[in-house]
Amino acid sequence: LSLHDALPIYAVRQAVYMMLNIERYKHAIFSWNYGIELSELIGKRKGYVIPELERRITEAIMQDDRIYSVSGFSFEWDKQKCYASFIVKTELGDIEIKNAEVLN
Repeated sequence: LSLHDALPIYAVRQAVYMMLNIERYKHAIFSWNYGIELSELIGKRKGYVIPELERRITEAIMQDDRIYSVSGFSFEWDKQKCYASFIVKTELGDIEIKNAEVLN
C-alpha cells in the first residue's frame, strides 16, 4: 500500500476517532450531526449501555458518506471506562478500530 493510497484510509480512521471524541451538541463549532451523545450513559447499567453504545456509535459514524456500515462490536470495561472495538466498512476497504475509549 503506497502512501498515496493509504492517506484516504487514515483520513477516515481519524474522522471516526474525532466523531467518538466529540460530544454532540456541546460545541457550537461542530454541526449538530457531528459527534456522539455519550455523557448521559455514564453511570448507567452495562445491560443498558452496551446496546446503546452500539446504536450511538453506528449513528455517529454513519454520518460520514465514505462509510457503508459498522459491525463486529466488542466492548471491554476497566472500572468505569469502556473501550470499543469494531469494523468500519468504507469505500476504501475495511478499517479495524481497536480499543477506542468511549466512556470514562
